[in-house]
Amino acid sequence: MPGVSLKALTRRYGEVAAVQDLSLDVKPGELVALLGPSGCGKTTTLRLIAGFLTPEAGEIWVGDRCLSSPGAVVPPERRRMAMIFQSYALWPHMTVAQNVTYGLRFKRGLSRAEREQRVRAMLRVVQLAGYEARYPGELSGGQQQRVAVARALVVEPEILLLDEPLSNLDANLREEMRFEIRRLHEAFGITTLYVTHDQAEAMVISDRIAVLQQGRVLQVGTADELFQEPRTRFVAEFIGKTNLVDGVAVAPDTVARGDLRLRVASAGREPGARVAVSIRPHQIELVVPPGQGPDVSGTNALRGTVKRASFLGDSVDYEVQVAEGDVVLRVAAPTSQRLRAGESVGLRIDPAACVPLADAAA
Repeated sequence: MPGVSLKALTRRYGEVAAVQDLSLDVKPGELVALLGPSGCGKTTTLRLIAGFLTPEAGEIWVGDRCLSSPGAVVPPERRRMAMIFQSYALWPHMTVAQNVTYGLRFKRGLSRAEREQRVRAMLRVVQLAGYEARYPGELSGGQQQRVAVARALVVEPEILLLDEPLSNLDANLREEMRFEIRRLHEAFGITTLYVTHDQAEAMVISDRIAVLQQGRVLQVGTADELFQEPRTRFVAEFIGKTNLVDGVAVAPDTVARGDLRLRVASAGREPGARVAVSIRPHQIELVVPPGQGPDVSGTNALRGTVKRASFLGDSVDYEVQVAEGDVVLRVAAPTSQRLRAGESVGLRIDPAACVPLADAAA
């Protein structure tokens, strides 16, 4: 399977740049999620790749073929791609077998028997054997989604494009289908771009995630890399929950906010530089010795008061007002530590959990 290379793509709608100087390389056989909020340019990027839109600048390459540039665009039907839409786009008057067969009608050299054999095999793969004669209106949302996947895969595309295909499903079915799409990707190994605004979906399904904001790629990496080492405020907040502490570097590895001092994960900050620090709630340790006040000391040892406690089933979400400064930190603690608003607590934070970001609040 070939890879996909996007080189400085730009696409505008009037004065608004939906995609601006966007570059991204997808390796052969890789599944990359385009993740971001509504209006960040992820669907426009997918439609540029599919050939439905023409870039105003930049190029799209698949392997050694240039498919799009401002002067020349290969039409969608000649791109060897398949796309799964948010609405599935199934023909309501066709049966499951007829929907899946549809794309094969345009492939030369296949007999009717060969087409039927391929369809039966694909329906077994997506666990819809025996549903050949049903119509889309007789299927559940998850089954319709499987039909759309089967229709896309049966034509053996070089590139598979998915535009928020799970957004119409309920929460439980959406979670189930995440693993199903990942299973199918591992079975077929097709180079895939997957558009979503759901961070959990992107983390489960993809090999790597490209986080988009305002038509640009902010950061690309594995789910673990983006969660543990975000580079910007936007990535830190969009990938999981986090605390952001804005301060000033007082040493290469120390950030201050009022009386609060935090040792951070990496050195190299010039004294006086504004720095934002990301701290994940689950990486903050609550210190509550029984029968006495909190006893904390050492690096990044803080004192505070519980402002709010929310029971979440498998954990408790606390808001803690830090005594050393005007900072409120969210802390995710096990249910064995049940505290009430107003109680005093201690906090310990490993310097490795304090990640300085490239951009700080003005």
